[in-house]
Amino acid sequence: MTLSQSIPKDTASLVEDKPVLHIWGRSPLKGHVSISGAKNSALVLMTGALLASDACILRNVPALADIGSMGQILSALGVKINFDSNTDATAGAKTLTIDASTITQTEAPYELVSQLRASFFALGPLLARTGVAKMPLPGGCAIGARPVALHVRGLQQMGADVYIEHGVVHAYAKRLKGARIYLDYPSVGATETLMMAAALAEGETILENAAQEPEVIDLANFCNAMGAKIQGAGTNSIVIEGVPRLHGVDYNIIPDRIEAGTFLMAGAITQSEITLSPVVPEHLTAVIAKLKDIGVRVVQEDHQTLRVMPGAVLRGTDIETLPYPGFPTDMQALFMALLTLCEGNSVITETVFENRLGHVPELIRMGADIRVKGNHAVICGVPFLSGAPVSGTDLRASAALVVAALAAEGQSTISGLQYLDRGYENIEAKLRGLGARIERVQPNSGSMLVEAPSLV
Repeated sequence: MTLSQSIPKDTASLVEDKPVLHIWGRSPLKGHVSISGAKNSALVLMTGALLASDACILRNVPALADIGSMGQILSALGVKINFDSNTDATAGAKTLTIDASTITQTEAPYELVSQLRASFFALGPLLARTGVAKMPLPGGCAIGARPVALHVRGLQQMGADVYIEHGVVHAYAKRLKGARIYLDYPSVGATETLMMAAALAEGETILENAAQEPEVIDLANFCNAMGAKIQGAGTNSIVIEGVPRLHGVDYNIIPDRIEAGTFLMAGAITQSEITLSPVVPEHLTAVIAKLKDIGVRVVQEDHQTLRVMPGAVLRGTDIETLPYPGFPTDMQALFMALLTLCEGNSVITETVFENRLGHVPELIRMGADIRVKGNHAVICGVPFLSGAPVSGTDLRASAALVVAALAAEGQSTISGLQYLDRGYENIEAKLRGLGARIERVQPNSGSMLVEAPSLV
């Protein structure tokens, strides 16, 4: 029986709609956890399927709220979407068939796009396939301004007529032309948007100062498997030779490096030994290096398996977020949770997003000693954290609070799970499989004691 099922019937009217996580900390973790397909790859590959004149099959797709939202957006464009459960029930992976052979609409609905920033990725391939694209300015986590100017300017350099009116980006081009485009900032989104658009453009496109993230490489490999001619993905200069048509493909998405990093943090902060796979260890180089600085051992057992092992003493360190291959901004909040329990002082400098320190007040609520000045956070290690009611402010902040709660004394209650569910596939089940005491419940507006689940 789950905790939600154990709520007395006479209190049912008090139950609110939004669930929370109850976590009872200080439980050692042990065992193996399966890492899901990369959310950030899956989302852009779904839009990349708009380039193909035939059906595409994506495998290892994580079952996430954001994936469902992107599916709705593509369906609204007339694309046929079909989800099938994969045989890997533990990871919850899905096989997704996307048939964009017929696109009936060229404008995505605002009510769907406003919930998902990644929906803007559809602009480039939609314009390249149909010559017309109308995309409302995107929504998503409020972690800072992620302007679309780089996307717009790049498409204009490729000959598109692009303007923004009443919050909607309008783009028109009979056929895009190859161009040499320098990105003022190595934006992942702009790199991916322009790379997809250039795949069907006439002539050669060169993207300079391009993003080098693994997800960019995954997209290039996906497009090349469809017949595109893309070279240099993973470097700062990408060359795309446009082709007139792309065909369907059966493609397997890379593992999620941020989910892998999250479970490395879970093992490190609880002083536990766990293994995780499948992973691409090279995608986690910066994360593993910082864990080593702190005193946590990470051992590569084979080409796709990592083992995290507790260190005798955890030491503070300094971190600065940077575009890949630098330290990932998506791991900043999670490392901050770990650093609250490390000896000495640490400094985290966030250079990618200006509003990505919203988790600091919540960690302080749990007993952390953190001071913020501008984009810098100074963390003074404390002996322990205490369970508390806290709320996630964005996707990775929510994950950081879960990790902190695993190490805290007593019970923590985490709300704001709508952010967590955007990027983590059934995270509580995976943590329970490692021995964590964690339950998702429907809260009530009155007072009701929720007992810790048995470890038996």
